[in-house]
Amino acid sequence: MTQDIPVPEQDAPVPGGPPVRPPRRRGRTTLLIACAAVLGVLAGAGAGYKIQYDRPETPLPPLAQPKLVQPKGAAPSAKPLTAAEDTLVTSDGDLRKLLLKRPKGAKDLDGDIGRDHWYSLYDYASTFEEPGGMFAMLNGNDFRRAAVSAWRTGGYATSVTTEVHLIQFRDETHPYTADMLEGQQEYMGGKKYAGNKGTAVPGTFDGRAWVYSKPWTEPGYLPQYAARALARKGTVMMDIWVQSARPIKKSTIMSLAERQWERL
Repeated sequence: MTQDIPVPEQDAPVPGGPPVRPPRRRGRTTLLIACAAVLGVLAGAGAGYKIQYDRPETPLPPLAQPKLVQPKGAAPSAKPLTAAEDTLVTSDGDLRKLLLKRPKGAKDLDGDIGRDHWYSLYDYASTFEEPGGMFAMLNGNDFRRAAVSAWRTGGYATSVTTEVHLIQFRDETHPYTADMLEGQQEYMGGKKYAGNKGTAVPGTFDGRAWVYSKPWTEPGYLPQYAARALARKGTVMMDIWVQSARPIKKSTIMSLAERQWERL
C-alpha cells in the first residue's frame, strides 16, 4: 500500500484576477551575476595592465630648473664679523660702557641711583608705581640686567635731571624685550602721563620720544616738567628720563635719544 505525498493547497484563482504563481526561489541567480561582475572587473584590469606593459618606455620631460652644479672642494672660510655687524659684541659686553657719558660740570643725583652704575632687579622695579607687580613680571620674563647713568645740572630753580637706563632680557624662550617696550609705550599717551602721541626717534624701528604736555605740580614745590624716550635694539631697551623745573624742548630729549641709540 502506497501513501500519496500530499500536495500543498493553493489558493483558488480569483475570477477575473491575475493567475496565482508558486513562490520563486531566489539567491542562486544573484550570486551568479555578482561573480560575473567581479570576473569582468579583474579581466579588464588585467587587460589594461598587459597593454600598458607592452608599450615602449617613454622618457620623462626635462625638469624646469637647470641642473644643479656641485661645487668642488671645501667652501671658503667665512670672514669674522666686525664689531658693527656682530650684535653680541654689544649685547654680551659690559652694558655700562654703552651708557651716555655724563656731561662736563654735571653732578651725580642725590641718593643711591644704582651701585657702580648697575641696577638690580629690585632697584629697577622700585622705579615704577607698582614695584611688587613689576618685580614679579620682570622676574618671570627672564630679566638679565640693567645699567643706569644719572646726573643733574643747573641750580635749584633751573635744575635738570637726566636718567639713562639700559635694560636687558635674555629673550631665550620668548622675545620679551619687544613686549616690554610696547607695554611702556602703550600708556604714555594717556592724560595721566605725556598726554600726546610722541615723536618717532630717527634711525630706530619703533622708538618714540615724548614731552609731557603738563607739568607735575605739588603744593610747596616747583612744577616739574618731564620728557621720556624709549627704544630697543636686540635684547636691550633704552629708557631715558629728563625732568626740569622749566619746560623741556623736544630737541633736548631727541638729542639724548639719538646719541644713546648710536652707542647701541
